[in-house]
Amino acid sequence: MNRLIRIGATAALALASTLAISQGAPSPEAQAKSAIENRQAVFKLIAQQFGPISGLMRNQQAPFDAEVVARNAGRIEVLAGMIPELFERDTREFKDLTTAALDGIWESKADFGGKADALVKAAASLSAAAKGGDRAATVAAAGEVGRACGACHDAYRAKPAGR
Repeated sequence: MNRLIRIGATAALALASTLAISQGAPSPEAQAKSAIENRQAVFKLIAQQFGPISGLMRNQQAPFDAEVVARNAGRIEVLAGMIPELFERDTREFKDLTTAALDGIWESKADFGGKADALVKAAASLSAAAKGGDRAATVAAAGEVGRACGACHDAYRAKPAGR
């Protein structure tokens, strides 16, 4: 019985391997779509992590939770470090795919990378400020994170229709 199970398992694995190999690499358009989806997912995560922090900036009466700010800033720091890598695949030629990424990203890679690095540094400073427990310093550092995001958006993100 064990031998029969091993033969069956081996045959199933061989079939699965053959099917995987026969499908080949994804098309360039599928690769571009995946790259865009990955980028958008990272930016959604950054926005999600910054949400409670921006709430603190808007409402001076909101309770200050330094631990949450430091944790979220650390997450933003890690995610922001991924940004240049996420844009390695140039997706401009795939006009049917929806993206707000402007051509300048690939035309000015050094500047784009510098703006991503500025976000990493601003998030690290925010985390440090929050760990220090000073609300005013934390709010000021959070403003730097917002400005780092805005600098990149202003240069490299298409404005939504109607704005």
